[in-house]
Amino acid sequence: MAWRCTGRTNAELISNLAKQGIISSDCVSAAISKVDRANYVTHPSDAYQDSPQPIGHGATISAPHMHAYAVEHLLPYLNPGARVLDVGSGSGYLCAVLHHLVSPPPSPTQPHPSQGKVIGVDHIPELVEWSKKNLEKDGLGPALGDGRIEMITGDGRQGYPASGPYDAIHVGAASPSLPQALIDQLKAPGKMFIPVGVYSQAIWEVEKTATGEVKKRRVMDVMYVPLTDAEKQNRGY
Repeated sequence: MAWRCTGRTNAELISNLAKQGIISSDCVSAAISKVDRANYVTHPSDAYQDSPQPIGHGATISAPHMHAYAVEHLLPYLNPGARVLDVGSGSGYLCAVLHHLVSPPPSPTQPHPSQGKVIGVDHIPELVEWSKKNLEKDGLGPALGDGRIEMITGDGRQGYPASGPYDAIHVGAASPSLPQALIDQLKAPGKMFIPVGVYSQAIWEVEKTATGEVKKRRVMDVMYVPLTDAEKQNRGY
């Protein structure tokens, strides 16, 4: 079970996620290993618990197993050079993980890898500024500086068409229904990972084929904070 993945260190947390089969790809393990969750939580002593944690303003950072599930499901579209949108980017943690997948450093086999772009959108300005500080603390100041990571204050329900279309879209809060604006901003082909529902929620995988056909698949039951506007979120929905 996911709650068994809690570790004493970032490495132990990731190892436990792999032992439970939640992380199954070497490249996902490598990307998550480069991101220290302690830089993205309000209480670093609890950073490696496999549970969602409050980050202020009615928002949370998702449990590590949910971030791992999201990345594994989106992985076929997280290639070097891909463009990714993270709606409800909160602490910036998942933007960092996604960055390491779509903008990998040079290697002997890939001396000049394509550089992708990750857009994080959140409607709470204070969280956007905090996420930038978290990313800088985690060594990603240069990626912020040259635009490989961009953190935007805005209504994520409308996506961010200025930088689309996107190979992959992750939504970190539950939408009452599938937002058409986000489906429209998916590339063909492309994929979205989104929690949907109000009282009963589930993760939906929305895939757009190369011909533009939209396919939807229910993946698992979940419980997320709602995807709402800044005013409702700040007053507790």
